[in-house]
Amino acid sequence: MLPSLTCADPAMQDLLAPAWAGALTNLLRTNTVPYDPAVYDSTGLLDPRVGTFFRAGGGYEQPWTRDAAVNAWNAGSLLAPGVARNTLWSVVTRQPDGALVVQQDDQWWDQVVWVPAAWHHYLVTGDSAFLADAYRTAATTLALRESSQWDERYGLFAGPSFFNDGIAGYPDALALLDDGASSFVLDHPDAVTQLALSTNALYHGAYLSLAAMADELGRDATTAQGYRRRATDLAAAVERHLWQPGRGRYGYTIPTRGPASGELQDYQEGAGLAFAVLLGVADGARARAVVDGARVSPHGITDVHPRFGRYVAAGHAGRHNDIVWPVVQGFWAEAAARTGHAPAFAREVEALARLFARTGSWFEIYDAGTGTVDGGFQTGHVWESQPDQTWSATAFLRAVHAGLFGLRPRPDGLDLAPVLPAGWGEVTLTGLPYRAAELTLRLRGAGTRVVSLTVDGERVDDGPHLPAGLTGSHAVDVLLADTGAR
Repeated sequence: MLPSLTCADPAMQDLLAPAWAGALTNLLRTNTVPYDPAVYDSTGLLDPRVGTFFRAGGGYEQPWTRDAAVNAWNAGSLLAPGVARNTLWSVVTRQPDGALVVQQDDQWWDQVVWVPAAWHHYLVTGDSAFLADAYRTAATTLALRESSQWDERYGLFAGPSFFNDGIAGYPDALALLDDGASSFVLDHPDAVTQLALSTNALYHGAYLSLAAMADELGRDATTAQGYRRRATDLAAAVERHLWQPGRGRYGYTIPTRGPASGELQDYQEGAGLAFAVLLGVADGARARAVVDGARVSPHGITDVHPRFGRYVAAGHAGRHNDIVWPVVQGFWAEAAARTGHAPAFAREVEALARLFARTGSWFEIYDAGTGTVDGGFQTGHVWESQPDQTWSATAFLRAVHAGLFGLRPRPDGLDLAPVLPAGWGEVTLTGLPYRAAELTLRLRGAGTRVVSLTVDGERVDDGPHLPAGLTGSHAVDVLLADTGAR
């Protein structure tokens, strides 16, 4: 049986439960598919006994590197660890010398999202064999990116922004001839060497993940220290070049060639802001300022805001501009929860659920103003929004797991930091797998402060934490109250 989400309030049940069930079906049934070992198992690490992986969606039969990583990170590693493991290895290749590296395709800037996803996979599964190979893969991949994309002048990594492979995601100054004939970002020379917020936040997270992997594997302490030092230096460079004190947020990107070379592009990048919070670039006060100051559309945070001039002229949102991608919303919902901003978290999760309710399916992209399915404008025409998009579904699952129930996996177990918005009422998640255990989690009250936590009726007084060694079925009851901080 699949896990179930139950809300005591009828209105919340009608809104959240169908979206939850639809997201589970999308991930675990519609998009869990067999793979061709000759194409996807160059590492020899996929498990033929599992025999499946997560494809990217109804319009994308392959997993893609970023989709594979995001879907495992969002929910797959927790709900279907064997399938997630196969999915992560399906986008890794083994070199002639035996080295493992995230596949070196033409969207190299999105390789590093694999690293925090791999570390998360270990945290929720405790799979030590996976961790050893993942560490080697991550270290080799980051070294390759350092050798080719590191911009020493700025102390930042060059490359387009997270998942924005279309030129519609970039300001007019970076687009060749108002998009030109090609939609692919790397066909626009001024966009290739830009310094984007989301990409550098992901590198920061990758360094911290590598350091944690090194510690867990018992590597020499100087190895982990080196990765942490690089993360610290990178965060300082993001602060120096991308933070806008007057805006209370980070800017989007800095071109390093062309007419806008050296000029910070003053746009809000939804994924970039979310990653700055989730991956530790922004400290506590800075993270709260980012969430407090963000502009969110009626149907959720947009990819990049506001609309670029060429799309204002076209009278339509760009495919990656002023439009809603649920994959970004999932990260943003968790970012709001991490800062204790329950109203912002509630708005984003409810917006996601309402998008699903419009069609009873998880599409790729939606109009920010109307909530209708819309693939956005690019290279002279409106594109399709693909159906059954896996990372749209797992974005909602992430919002529930990491946001609502506040699941924070660690090597020694699972911390709980729930965010239960006022007015939602009691919420229960039944049949959630965690390693060798099956959990029923019930949230009562409202707010972010854990007043009490019981496991099978016994009060836990040493913090909201579940040990990794739990086996069998357990009922976890959490009473919450408002902190009064906001």
